[in-house]
Amino acid sequence: MASNKMWYTLALGFLLPFSYAHTDFFTSIGHMTDLINTEKDLVISLKDYIKAEESKLEQIKKWAEKLDKLTDTATKDPEGFLGHPVNAFKLMKRLNTEWGELESLVLKDMSDGFISNMTIQRQFFPNDEDQTGAAKALLRLQDTYNLDTDTLSRGNLPGVKHKSFLTAEDCFELGKIAYTEADYYHTELWMEQALKQLDEGEVSSADKVYILDYLSYAVYQQGDLSKAMMLTKRLLELDPEHQRANGNMKYFEYIMAKEKEANKSSTDAEDQTEKETEVKKKDYLPERRKYEMLCRGEGLKMTPRRQKRLFCRYYDGNRNPRYILGPVKQEDEWDKPRIVRFLDIISDEEIETVKELAKPRLSRATVHDPETGKLTTAHYRVSKSAWLSGYESPVVSRINTRIQDLTGLDVSTAEELQVANYGVGGQYEPHFDFARKDEPDAFKELGTGNRIATWLFYMSDVSAGGATVFPEVGASVWPKKGTAVFWYNLFPSGEGDYSTRHAACPVLVGNKWVSNKWLHERGQEFRRPCTLSELE
Repeated sequence: MASNKMWYTLALGFLLPFSYAHTDFFTSIGHMTDLINTEKDLVISLKDYIKAEESKLEQIKKWAEKLDKLTDTATKDPEGFLGHPVNAFKLMKRLNTEWGELESLVLKDMSDGFISNMTIQRQFFPNDEDQTGAAKALLRLQDTYNLDTDTLSRGNLPGVKHKSFLTAEDCFELGKIAYTEADYYHTELWMEQALKQLDEGEVSSADKVYILDYLSYAVYQQGDLSKAMMLTKRLLELDPEHQRANGNMKYFEYIMAKEKEANKSSTDAEDQTEKETEVKKKDYLPERRKYEMLCRGEGLKMTPRRQKRLFCRYYDGNRNPRYILGPVKQEDEWDKPRIVRFLDIISDEEIETVKELAKPRLSRATVHDPETGKLTTAHYRVSKSAWLSGYESPVVSRINTRIQDLTGLDVSTAEELQVANYGVGGQYEPHFDFARKDEPDAFKELGTGNRIATWLFYMSDVSAGGATVFPEVGASVWPKKGTAVFWYNLFPSGEGDYSTRHAACPVLVGNKWVSNKWLHERGQEFRRPCTLSELE
C-alpha cells in the first residue's frame, strides 16, 4: 500500500497538468475531459483500498474461524480444557496479546492512500455551480431541440456513441434545480418523468412523496388547480399525515369553491385576459423561436431561384501567388449576407496544434458589455475560449497569413485568433460581431475601428446540433471539420449589416471546437474602399 500511495501522489501532477483552480467546468468539454482522468485515478485508488480491506477481513475471518472451533471445545469442559497447561498459557497469551493485535488490525485504517488522494483531488472537483449549469444545459437542449423528457431520460439522442440514461433520482434532481429557478414548467416535466419511472418499477432512493410534493406545487403555480388537487390526493394516500399536503388540500378546496361561486361574466373576463396573455406569450421573443427552429434544421428555406445563384469554385485569392497553382475549394453558403465556406482549409495536424496551445489557457468566454465596453461573462455564452498570437507559434502565424491571403484583408490590425470549446449544451445566443452606433466605445481600447469581417474555422465535427445560424435571414451553417466560413459584418461604407446577426446553437451530442479571427477596419482602406452607396 505504501508504494501505491506514493505512486498516486506522484501521478497527480500528470493527471492535472494545468493545475487550474475551479473555472466553470460545464462550459467546456475540453476541460471536462481532465475530470475523466481524475475520476479514473480515484477509482484505481478506491479499488486498491477495497483489496486492502478484503485482505484485512480475510485475516480476521480466519482468526474468527480458528477461535470459534477452539472456544466450542473449551466451553464444553472449561476445567478439563484449562487442565492442560499449554491451553492455560495460550489463553493468557491470546487475551493479553493476540486479541490486542486483532483489535489493532480491526481498527487499522486501510484508506490512507485513498483518502489522501481524494483530499488532494477534491479541490479540482466540479461544484454546485457546475452541477446546476449542466442541469440547465439539459433543459436548454430539451427546449431547443423539442425533446420530450422520456427521450432525454432514455438517452435516445442522435449520433450518440456512449448511450446513457437518467435514473428516477437524476430526473428528480433536474426537477429540483428547475424548481429553485422558479421554472415550474420544467419542474413539472421532470418530476412527472421521475414518477413515471418509479411507477414502472425502477428501484430508486427517490421518494414518491417528495416528488408529488414538488410536482403538485409546480402544477398549481402554472394554474392547473384540478391536477394539483389530484396529485395532492395521491400524496396523501401515501402519507396521510403529511402536514403541508393537508394544508394545501384545504386551500385548493377553498379556491375551487370560490371559483364555482364566481359569476359567468367575471369568468368570461378572466378567460379573455388569459387569451390576451397567451397571445402576448406567443409574440414573446419571436427571434428565439426562429433561432431554435434553425438549430433544428427547420424554418426559412432559400427559394430555388436564389439557390441556383449559389456556386462552388476553385479560388486563388484574387490571383494570390500562393494559390495560383494550388487554389482552394470555396462554396457559397448564403447570398445576402454573402457567406462563403472554404473546404479543407485547415489540416488535422494544425487543428491539434491549435487545440494543444489553447487548452492550458481556456477560460470562461467573455462578451463586450455595451455599457462599459469591457469584457464580461454572460449566461447566454456557454463556452471557454483562449487567445493565440501569431508570434508564439509558426502554425498560428501560418493560419493568420492564410486568412489574409484568402480574404484580401490586412490581419495586422485583427484580433488574435480566438479558440473556443463548447461545453454541455454549449451555445452563444443571437448577437452581432460588430459594434452598433449605440456602442461607440466597444473596441475603443484596440484603436483599430469596428469589426469589418468574421472568419470562423470549424475544428471538429459535431454529432448533433451546434450549427451557426442567422435568424434574420434564415441561414443555417453546419459544422464540418477542416472548413471555415467567412462573411463581412460591415458594408463598404462602414455601416453595420444587421442581417449578420447570428448564433451558435447548443451542442446536442458531441464536442465542438472552433477558432475565429475578427478583422478590423484599420488597414483595409485600400483593400476594401468605400462605395458611393451607403448600403451597397
